[in-house]
Amino acid sequence: MTNGIIQVGLYFLIIVALTPPLGAYMARVFGDEPTYLDPVMKPVERLIYRSCGIRPGVEMTWSQYALALLMFSLVGLLTLYAIERLQGLLPLNPQNLPGVPPGLAFNTAVSFNTNTNWQAYAGETTMSYLTQMAGLAFHNFVSAAAGIAIAIAIIRGFVRRTVKTLGNFWVDLVRATLWILLPLCIVLALVLVWQGVPDNFSPYTHAKTLEGTQQVIAQGPVASQEIIKELGTNGGGFFNANSAHPYENPTPLSNLIEMITIFAIGAGLTYTFGLMAGDRRQGWALFAAMAIMFLVGATVAITSEQHGNPAIAALGVNTTASASQSGGNMEGKEVRYGIVDSALWATVTTDTSCGAVNSMHDSYTPLGGLVTLVNIQLGEVIYGGVGAGLYGMLVMVVLAVFIAGLMVGRTPEYLGKKIEAREMKLAMLYVLIFPAIVLFGIAAAMVVPSALASISNPGPHGFSQVMYAYSEAAANNGSAFGGLNANTDFYNWTLAIVMLFGRFMMAIPALALAGSLGPKKSVPTSAGTFPTTGALFVALLIGVILIVGALTFFPALALGPIVEHLSMVGGKLY
Repeated sequence: MTNGIIQVGLYFLIIVALTPPLGAYMARVFGDEPTYLDPVMKPVERLIYRSCGIRPGVEMTWSQYALALLMFSLVGLLTLYAIERLQGLLPLNPQNLPGVPPGLAFNTAVSFNTNTNWQAYAGETTMSYLTQMAGLAFHNFVSAAAGIAIAIAIIRGFVRRTVKTLGNFWVDLVRATLWILLPLCIVLALVLVWQGVPDNFSPYTHAKTLEGTQQVIAQGPVASQEIIKELGTNGGGFFNANSAHPYENPTPLSNLIEMITIFAIGAGLTYTFGLMAGDRRQGWALFAAMAIMFLVGATVAITSEQHGNPAIAALGVNTTASASQSGGNMEGKEVRYGIVDSALWATVTTDTSCGAVNSMHDSYTPLGGLVTLVNIQLGEVIYGGVGAGLYGMLVMVVLAVFIAGLMVGRTPEYLGKKIEAREMKLAMLYVLIFPAIVLFGIAAAMVVPSALASISNPGPHGFSQVMYAYSEAAANNGSAFGGLNANTDFYNWTLAIVMLFGRFMMAIPALALAGSLGPKKSVPTSAGTFPTTGALFVALLIGVILIVGALTFFPALALGPIVEHLSMVGGKLY
C-alpha cells in the first residue's frame, strides 16, 4: 500500500505542477498572444491560411463552428477509409499487407476520426506504415486538435459578454496543432526513442530463437505515433498489445512519461479556463473536482487488485505478497510494472478518452473492472479527452448551479450569466444522449445471436465485456475490456455508429449551449449569488456527476461487475 501511495502521490504532484504553465501557455496561444514559437510557427500558419483560403479574422457563430467541424471530419473520415482500402496498392508497405476489409476499414476510420481509436485488429499485421502515419497518426493529431478547438470555443461562450461568435474553427484547429501538439510530440518522441522505442521504416526482423523457431519482430515508426497517442488521448496502439508492448513502452520511465502526457492537456485546460474567465479559482475548482474523483478511483482500483482473488486464496495461495501471487491479482498485467502502475494506468486511461492500456482490463477483479467502467460512464469528465473532458465538465457545472439555484430559490448563475430554460434543455440533451446510445447498443447486442457468439465469458463478466465496448465507444475512449471478438460485421458497424453519435451528437449541444450563453450580459454578484469556487461547490459538482452516472447506469452495472463481485466472494467465478 505504501508503494501505491508513493507512486500515485508522485504522479499527481507532477500533474499539479504541470497544470499552471501548460494551461497558461494554451491561454496565450488561443488568445493570440506572443509565444516563443511564433517566429517558427507564424509563417507556417500564414501559409496554411493562404493555401486553404481561410480568413482568420472572421469569427463564427456556434452553428457555423459546428458545421465547419462536421465538414472537416467528414472529409477526413472518407480519406482515411480510402487509404485503408487501397493500402495494398500504396507505398511504404514492406510487408505487402492487403487492403483492410470494408466493415473494419469503416469502423477504424470512424474510430480515429472521432478521437476514439478503438481497434478491432492487430496493428502490426493489418496496417501498413503509410496507413499508420498518413492515416491513423494524422487523425491522432487533428481529432485531438478539434477537441481542443471545441473546448476553447465553448470557453469563449461561457466567458464572453454580449458576443454571438465563438471564434474561428480553422484558426483554433491550426493553432492547437502547430503550437501545442506538434512541438510537444517532437520533443517527447525523442525522449521515447532514448528510452528504447523504435522509429524506423525497416522491414520486420526475422530472428531464430534458442529452440530454433523462426520469430518475426515487428518494426516501424512507433515513437512518433506513441506520443501523440497519449498526448492527444487517442489510444490506438501501433502493436496489438498496445502500451504493454516493450516497443511501445519499454521502461518504468517511459511508463511514467506516457501516463503524464495522457492527463497533461486535459488538466491544463482547466487552468486555461480560469485564465480566460478572469478568475483562476474557477479553473482550480474544476481541477479539484476532477482530482478527487481520480484519486478515489485509483485508490479503489489499486486496493482491489492488491487484494487479489479470494478463490485463489481458498486454494492455499497467499494473495498478498508471495512468490506465487506477487502482491495480489497479477493476471493480465505486465510484470515490468506490477499492480500499482497497471491499476493506476487503467484509472488514468479511463478517466480520459485515451484507449491506451498497459494491462488487460478483462483480467481485473470485478471491483477493478468496475472502476474503469464507472470512469467512462461518468461521461469522461475526470480530466477527460483533450477538450472533451472540459466541455463535458462545464455541462455538469450548468446542472450543478441549476440545482443550487433551486435550493436557494433564485435563478441560477455561472460566471455572472443566468442559466435559463434554453441552457437547461441543451444541458439535459447532452446528458441524455450518452446513456441512450450506450444502453441501446447493449440491448441490441444482447438479443442478436452473432453478437452473443462474440462473448468469451459466460454470465455477468460477458455482459461487462459488451457494456464496456459500447460505453467506451460512446465516450470515445477506445480501450477494450478484452475477451470480446469485436471484429465482426455487427460490432464493426454498430460501434462505429455509437462512436459517431458520441462525438458529434454531444459536441453540437455543447456548442449550442456556449452559443446561447455568449450573447448574455453579466449579472452583478450579490449576497444571493452561489459561489462557484469553494469546497461546497466542488462537493455539489461531484455529487451531481455521481448521481447522474449512478441513476443512469447502476442497473446495468448491477448485472455486470457488481453481481460478479458478489459471486466471487461467494466462491463462484466466470
